[in-house]
Amino acid sequence: MKTNSAPPAGHGPWRLVEIWGDTADLGHLAWSIAIGLVVSLAGFLVANRVLASAVATPELARAYAMLAGLGGCVVSGVICALLFAPKREVVEGAAADPRWREEVLAELAGEHGSLGSVDDLPPSVVREMKELEIYELFASYKPRDAAREGVAP
Repeated sequence: MKTNSAPPAGHGPWRLVEIWGDTADLGHLAWSIAIGLVVSLAGFLVANRVLASAVATPELARAYAMLAGLGGCVVSGVICALLFAPKREVVEGAAADPRWREEVLAELAGEHGSLGSVDDLPPSVVREMKELEIYELFASYKPRDAAREGVAP
């Protein structure tokens, strides 16, 4: 879990954390958990009480009440999505810093040993990479160490 307490310009103080590969504000995360707990538990308890007299067996009433609780989870997710905006910035096109791309490719290569060659990819993957405009990025990538080895001092 990584933390970052520097908010974007014009925003209040955030304490950002990386959880399961995503970025979240700790305050918003706590509120989201509380909202989810209250809404889903309320849905379960209300449905359990209403269905107890309407359904033949208590076990069946409880099973339906659990479905209502799950529905409460979905409702709380919608509420939290409306209340709390995403914390990431997506930059598309030429505005992205090329050094950032190099760092990401180097990190990918470090995690997996090597990125391999785009020549080894199936045509469907090549076509998709070209549609996403990332084919040239991977095709032209040369690891820094390998690029230095090819240059005479």
